[in-house]
Amino acid sequence: MNEALLRSLTPSVLAILGRRGADFAAAEDAVQEALVEALRVWPADPPRDPKGWLVTVAWRKFLDATRSDAARRRREDLVDEEPAPGPAPAVDDTLQLYFLCAHPSLTPASAVALTLRAVGGLTTRQIAQAYLVPEATMAQRISRAKRTVSGVRFDQPGDVATVLRVLYLVFNEGYSGDIDLAAEAIRLTRQLAAAIDHPEVAGLLALMLLHHARRAARTAPDGSLVPLAEQDRTRWDTATIAEGIEILQAALARDRLGEYQAQAAIAALHADAPTAEETDWVQIVEWYDELTRLTDSPVVLLNRAVAVGEADGPRAGLAALAALDASLPRYAAVAAYLHERDGDLATAARLYAEAAQKAPNLAERDHLTRQAARLNSRRGR
Repeated sequence: MNEALLRSLTPSVLAILGRRGADFAAAEDAVQEALVEALRVWPADPPRDPKGWLVTVAWRKFLDATRSDAARRRREDLVDEEPAPGPAPAVDDTLQLYFLCAHPSLTPASAVALTLRAVGGLTTRQIAQAYLVPEATMAQRISRAKRTVSGVRFDQPGDVATVLRVLYLVFNEGYSGDIDLAAEAIRLTRQLAAAIDHPEVAGLLALMLLHHARRAARTAPDGSLVPLAEQDRTRWDTATIAEGIEILQAALARDRLGEYQAQAAIAALHADAPTAEETDWVQIVEWYDELTRLTDSPVVLLNRAVAVGEADGPRAGLAALAALDASLPRYAAVAAYLHERDGDLATAARLYAEAAQKAPNLAERDHLTRQAARLNSRRGR
């Protein structure tokens, strides 16, 4: 059973049900039931047309559920519209579904969370980590969003900003998390850039390309993380970097700066440096200042502290870090790095060990644990 195939077909099946009159909550429930049925039936009797099979079964599940509630009489005429057996149209509805999930009746944060869960394939835990909130809080937010759109038709798509936020988070999870979604996020953002002339759409696409170009160098053969300063830059995809920079320059020339353009500018400065030592950290700090004015994000301020430490020395970085909340994710890791740069190996080792305990994934935990062990070994000599 190819679960990846099922996941890839889900957005299209959801969109088809929506166009045929199903509200979001009912459509999602019906598709989930169809997926369960597929997992049960397909290993022994795989269909010739998986998408058509899912559409037919999900539609029947939807109709069965519809007949059981008070709206049965109003919806019985939908039976005649049941899709005929046979191949389903080969249409990619994923981006359309992103817009439809970003419904005007939802707050942007709730729309993003719901879309990530229903369409992006992320778990509630992964979404909670992206939002820096407890998993239980995010579960309640998603449940409320589902209740809000229950009974709402798929005819009021949301705005571009919300969809961009979803694509950004999907890419981040694919780039650094447990599910490989980065390429899918890039594909959808390319579609959006082709359909909408918007500098922030271009900025997001440039940001994704610049980060994705370095992906091959981010891990060692044993799967361990390789920090940016230690990466083999000959493994970076120079063609993708050039494309990202070209897209970014065209967006910046329009003088409508947004957060994704600013982030892409920072990524471009990293990508453009021949070596880690030649990185233009002063200009990176300036871009972080712009990004802070645009977002006032604590995560941006955390990253800015690292850049300040590189541009003006570790003590300046520690001073910038001291103004931030120590409970921020990766705060301890940043503090450890800056203390190591400042020569305080004992404090750095302790903070690396503390950061390892809070790491969001196994690869990062192992990397931080090795950093702590390395410093403890140096101190013991």
